[in-house]
Amino acid sequence: MIEQKILSKTQESPKRTQSFLICGIAYLFGLCGGIFVGILLDDLHILLSTFIANVVATLIVYGFSMIYKNASLYDPYWSVQPFIIAIIWVILSPIRSLLIRQVLTIIVITLWSFRLTINWIRGWQGLQHEDWRYVNFREKNPKLFWFTNLMGIQLMPTILVYVGCISIYPVFFGTTQNNFGFLDVLGIIFCIGATLIEFFADEQLKIFQKTKKKGDIMNLHLWKYSRHPNYFGEISFWWGLFFIALAVDLQFWWLIIGPALITLLFIFISIPMMEKRQLSNKPAYLDYITQTSMLIPWFPKNK
Repeated sequence: MIEQKILSKTQESPKRTQSFLICGIAYLFGLCGGIFVGILLDDLHILLSTFIANVVATLIVYGFSMIYKNASLYDPYWSVQPFIIAIIWVILSPIRSLLIRQVLTIIVITLWSFRLTINWIRGWQGLQHEDWRYVNFREKNPKLFWFTNLMGIQLMPTILVYVGCISIYPVFFGTTQNNFGFLDVLGIIFCIGATLIEFFADEQLKIFQKTKKKGDIMNLHLWKYSRHPNYFGEISFWWGLFFIALAVDLQFWWLIIGPALITLLFIFISIPMMEKRQLSNKPAYLDYITQTSMLIPWFPKNK
């Protein structure tokens, strides 16, 4: 039995390594394509040229996902897009000397991006595995999956994350910069706290999945106070970036559209899909819903 497991892992390892290589090539092509388009569109406003470059990069990754028939190739795009945008914008920033606000913004984005990407790497099984949500979309309407993959799975998240990233535009391109103050501290605390919440929530879930029995529900630690603490952390991160934008100048209040749209995505799409699946597999999950806060951590209700 032990020999069979070792043999199985040995057979899967090359496939997984090859999958990561293909994924890396896809993203390298996407990055190069996006940068090339950004250079060509140098005359446009930086927000517009960055947006178009992002769309081009997404289309390249989409092409790879169609060739290899696996929409999960797109999954790491969510975490690498903000980091790349931040690095490119700090390079193109007209502000010649780095401000403490810029340095801290790059740091919190790097920490968030690194943690989320590593979490994806640890969980991705390779091209032989596709996210269950994408599998459902494919099975329900196989003829239109190319469109669902393009618009719903890839372009929509790219656009939402980009809109969220606009919060850091004032940090690098704001013509006036308020002194480092309360809103900066609040934003940094939100971003770091959010990253830590996501980290602990994901680690607790991984430990639970290794030891759980059929029908068990994760209601321990952070999951005792929120049904989706990892989503709460993700949403909080984007609000943190918004507070940093406000710290630059309160005139950037309109950038609230970024974290607001991402919040709506999780509340009305991601969470309902996840909970529908849980309810179909675990009837006891209904009790968990009635006792535990959906998103914002709070004390559980007594039975």
